[in-house]
Amino acid sequence: MKGRRVLVTGSTGGIGRAVAERLLADGADVLGVDRLVAEDLETRQLAADLSTVEGNRAAVDEALERLGGLDAVVACAGFQHISPVADFPEDRWDALLAVMLTSPFLLAKYAWRALSGSGDGRFLAIASAHGLVASPYKAGYVAAKHGVVGLVKVLALEGADCGISAVALCPGFVRTPLVEGQLAAQAEAYGVPEEEVLETVLLAPQAVKRMLEPAEVAEVVAFLLGPAGQGFTGAALPLDLGWTAR
Repeated sequence: MKGRRVLVTGSTGGIGRAVAERLLADGADVLGVDRLVAEDLETRQLAADLSTVEGNRAAVDEALERLGGLDAVVACAGFQHISPVADFPEDRWDALLAVMLTSPFLLAKYAWRALSGSGDGRFLAIASAHGLVASPYKAGYVAAKHGVVGLVKVLALEGADCGISAVALCPGFVRTPLVEGQLAAQAEAYGVPEEEVLETVLLAPQAVKRMLEPAEVAEVVAFLLGPAGQGFTGAALPLDLGWTAR
């Protein structure tokens, strides 16, 4: 990754932060983009609202200016809302799709010429096992993640002739603030005590009953963006401890 110029969204916490830190440690020049700047993150940073067209355009423009070009984009930004379909707030639906589906599309659109000019452009979306399967009470999240898997396939087909590859990494549950913050809502939705949610709800579909760590996901991202990852494109790659094996 030495000298590779990478834009990482969702970089102040969770998977995005682990990815930004890992790529920086591997020698990449990284611009991290999130709603707020993290004072303890060593990468270059930009605060931007990725739910807007302007925020995504600014992210790419800033990367091109500060990094001198782009070799890879890693779309990690996301959040969760848990609610039955009948009660699902329309504004939460719109926000989930804006951040986790429209933002990756806009990032790819605005970065396309730069990635093509790189000679080895990579686009990697952090999807989810929920991009391959579904769970109750997560209509917006599941729809967005399924959508980004489809988007990556289109990017791979269109990018094949101009030196751009695209993949979607699909982790199971990862020990992040996003996951830990939904335990109470899951308990209410499923009618179980909060202390039982992890075992009886979150990890129930997985063959291996543990959460992934952010560093494990970052390790795979580094592999996929490195020389050994050149052959991966148009694929949705499970990293789910056996969830989708059933």
